[in-house]
Amino acid sequence: MTDVLVVGGGPAGLSAALFAQKNGLETTVFDTDGTWMHKAHLFNYLGVGSQDGSAFLETARAQVDSFGVERKQGTEVTDATETESGFEVATAEETYDGDYLVLATGANRDLAASLGCEMTDEDVVDVDVTMETSVDDAYATGGMVRAEEWQAVISAGDGAAAALNILTKEKGEHFHDFDTPADASSVFGPEE
Repeated sequence: MTDVLVVGGGPAGLSAALFAQKNGLETTVFDTDGTWMHKAHLFNYLGVGSQDGSAFLETARAQVDSFGVERKQGTEVTDATETESGFEVATAEETYDGDYLVLATGANRDLAASLGCEMTDEDVVDVDVTMETSVDDAYATGGMVRAEEWQAVISAGDGAAAALNILTKEKGEHFHDFDTPADASSVFGPEE
């Protein structure tokens, strides 16, 4: 059993995984690599002057890997259900259990619908500001929750919001993930 199950390996899913894992929650990401980022070139992502979407994904994947996220690359989740102790996701090969579920499947809202998440009149998943759905401890992010605002930077923010809310629940108080240069030294070693 893992703490956080993330379905989707684009900016939203990887952002959620990064925030959760780096702050002590064991996280597993299921990624079919069907993200729209492979068709993108980033000129509008804060801090990125110009980068191909696929190159951005390589960097993001390396970053989450460096924190120990378990990535199930090429693994499709076919079903997600609520259990007494959290959630279970099914793939063609096996099932995985977790306390929290973050859905980051772009405009594909099938898993959210089968889980019983409420939808809006625009046929997107209804979430609050923390990205939590009507199903407790299940989150939806990115294109799942917006009719047309499909931007990598918005999706990454959604993933971060979901993970920070999960961390707040786990810690029992508002959780903030602020890093300092000293943090970088302790994680990555001193700068050269």
